[in-house]
Amino acid sequence: MATREEVIELLDHGHTYETAARALGITPGLVYMTATGRPADGSHDRFSSPLPHGLPQPDSPQRLTEPPPFNPTRKAHVAAWVRERARRDLRAAAR
Repeated sequence: MATREEVIELLDHGHTYETAARALGITPGLVYMTATGRPADGSHDRFSSPLPHGLPQPDSPQRLTEPPPFNPTRKAHVAAWVRERARRDLRAAAR
């Protein structure tokens, strides 16, 4: 489990909640909660007061709870093939 100090240090060095999460091996929502003490799911009135220690306020903390998967080896031609294959399979299933 990442400590608040580790999270704050990464954020102070210019990381976003997403990149800090990758560096620590946890979710961005957990990075946000560890740094701020506030849940990212919207269950706290997140805009009523500034974040502690001058932490960056994301556009919407709730988007940190289920970020899109990160795949550094993603290849455009593979993604296109998968989309085409899924389209063909759906057409075949509809017949």
